[in-house]
Amino acid sequence: MTAQDDDRHNEKMKKKKAVRDKIISGKTVEKGLIIVHTGKGKGKSTAAMGMVCRAIGHNMKVGIIQFIKGAWATGEKQVFDAFPHLVTMQAMGEGFTWETQDKARDIAAAMKAWEAAKAMILDPEIRLVVCDEINVALRYDYIPLADVLETLAARPENSHVVLTGRNAAEELIEAADLVTEMTLLKHPFRSGVKAQAGIEF
Repeated sequence: MTAQDDDRHNEKMKKKKAVRDKIISGKTVEKGLIIVHTGKGKGKSTAAMGMVCRAIGHNMKVGIIQFIKGAWATGEKQVFDAFPHLVTMQAMGEGFTWETQDKARDIAAAMKAWEAAKAMILDPEIRLVVCDEINVALRYDYIPLADVLETLAARPENSHVVLTGRNAAEELIEAADLVTEMTLLKHPFRSGVKAQAGIEF
C-alpha cells in the first residue's frame, strides 16, 4: 500500500465517520424494547441468552421463562445460577407437543408459563424478560395472543422483552421494535450430528 492509498483511505474514513457521527447524534430516545427472534435458523435463544449476559454485566435484573424446554441441564442455566440476585430462570415447558402427545397438558403448561412471564414483564424491577420459545406456544394457540400484546403494551417504560421461536405472529412483529429472522443455510443436524453441549445447550 502506498502513501497515496493511505491518504485516500484516511479521507474516506473521515467522511464515513462524519456521516455516522451525525446519524448517532440524532438518536436520543432511550426506552424499553420489544425484541423478536424468529426464523428457521439456529441462534434465536442463543442470541437472547447473550443479551442476558450483557444485562448481568450492567447489574440489571433479568427474568427468563422457557415455554417449551423442560428442566434441561443447559450451560446457560449453570452460568446464570451464579447470579441468583440478578437472574430468575424457570424452565416451565414439558418438551415439544409431539413428545407429550397431550394437548390439554401442553396448554396448561403454556398458560402457567405465560402467567409467570406476565408477572415478570409487569415487574418494574426486572429490566429484561426473555420469553423463550413463546412464539411456538402462540402458533399452536396455547396462549392468547391478545393477552400477550396487551401485556407488552402495559409493561414498565424501561423494560425490555425478548420473544423467541419460529413463526412469530404478524401482530407481534408489528408491535415489536426490533425483529431478527434467523435464516437457515446449513445445519449439522441434517448430516447426522446430534445436539451438543456448549453449542445447542
